[in-house]
Amino acid sequence: MSTLLGLLDVLLHLDDYLLPVIQQYGTWTYGLLFLIVFIETGLVVTPFLPGDSLLFVAGAFGGVGALDIRVLIPLLLLAAVAGDHMNYWIGRRLGDRVLAWDNRIIRPQYIRSTQEFFERHGKKSIFLARFVPIVRTFTPFLSGVGRMNYLEFAKWEFAGSVTWVGLFVGGGYFFGNIPLVRDNLTLIIILIMAASFVVVGVEILRQHRDQLAKRLRRQ
Repeated sequence: MSTLLGLLDVLLHLDDYLLPVIQQYGTWTYGLLFLIVFIETGLVVTPFLPGDSLLFVAGAFGGVGALDIRVLIPLLLLAAVAGDHMNYWIGRRLGDRVLAWDNRIIRPQYIRSTQEFFERHGKKSIFLARFVPIVRTFTPFLSGVGRMNYLEFAKWEFAGSVTWVGLFVGGGYFFGNIPLVRDNLTLIIILIMAASFVVVGVEILRQHRDQLAKRLRRQ
C-alpha cells in the first residue's frame, strides 16, 4: 500500500521530483527520461510508468530552459519508437511464453482489453494506443504475438509516436509555464491522467454494450 501511495505521489508531483534531478544530474536527466519512456512500452511488465504527464512536465521544463527542447523531442521520440519495436519483437519471438507466466502485472483483463481494442480499430489501433495508458504497453506486444506485418506496424507506430511526443512535449513547452497552468500543475496532471483513463472507460463501456447487444440478438 505504501509503495502504491509513493508511486501516486510521484505521478501527481512530477515537477517536484524532476526539478531536483535536473539540478543535481544535469544532462544525465535526458538519459533517465529516455529510459522511463523506453521501458513504459518496451517491456510488457511496466504499464504503470508515467507517460503523458511526464512528457508534459518535461516540455514545461524545456519551456524555461531547464531542458533543451531540441534534444528532448528527438530523444523521447527515439525512446518511444525503440520501446514499441522492442516490445513487438518480444511478442513475436517470446509471446507465448510470456503469456504463460503466472504474473500479477500481465493480467488477463489487460490482454483482453487490448485485443478487443485492436479488433475494434484494426491497424489504426497501433496509432490510437499511444494515447491510452496500459493499452499502449500491450498493443505492440500483441501485434508481435499476432505476427502483424512489420512494415505496417512500423508505419502506424511511428505516426502515433510522433503525434504523442509532439502533442504532450509541445503542450508542456508552450502552455506549461503560463501562470494559471504552472500554479495548478498537479491539477493539470490529474486532468491528463483522467482524460487518458476516460478513453479506457469508454472502450470498456463499448465492449459491454456490444456484448449485451449480441446476447439480445441471440435471444
